[in-house]
Amino acid sequence: MQFGQAVKSVVIDNYATFNGRAARSEYWWFALFSLLASSAAALIDGAAGSPPVADSGVGLLELTVTLGLLLPSLAVAVRRLHDRGHSGWWWLLVFTGIGVIVLLYWLVMPAKPGAEGDHNRWGRNPLLAVDE
Repeated sequence: MQFGQAVKSVVIDNYATFNGRAARSEYWWFALFSLLASSAAALIDGAAGSPPVADSGVGLLELTVTLGLLLPSLAVAVRRLHDRGHSGWWWLLVFTGIGVIVLLYWLVMPAKPGAEGDHNRWGRNPLLAVDE
C-alpha cells in the first residue's frame, strides 16, 4: 500500500472503523502522515503567531488537526493489532511504561495468519484482499 492509498483508507474509507485488519504499510504510512500534518499545523500556528490554547503551548490549528486525527489513529492501531491476531483492547498497554515497547513490537511485526491461513477472526489479510 502506498502513502496516498493508506491515508485515503484510514481517513476516508475507515475513519472510525475498529473492525477488520490493517496492513503494516497502512498503519505506518498513516503514522507518518499524522506526524507531518501535526508538524505543519504547528509551523503554521507559529508563523501566524497564534496564541496557545489554554496555556498548553499548542496552537488552535495544531490542536484541531491532532484531535481530528485522534480517532482514525486509534482505529488503525486497533485494526493493526487485529492483523497480528490480538484484540484491540491490548492498545491500552500504551498507558503502562513497558507496554509501549510491547505494542511497538506488535505494530512492526508482519501479519499473523490465523487457523484458516490468510484469515484470522478479524477477517482476511488486507494485503491479499487488495491484490484481488
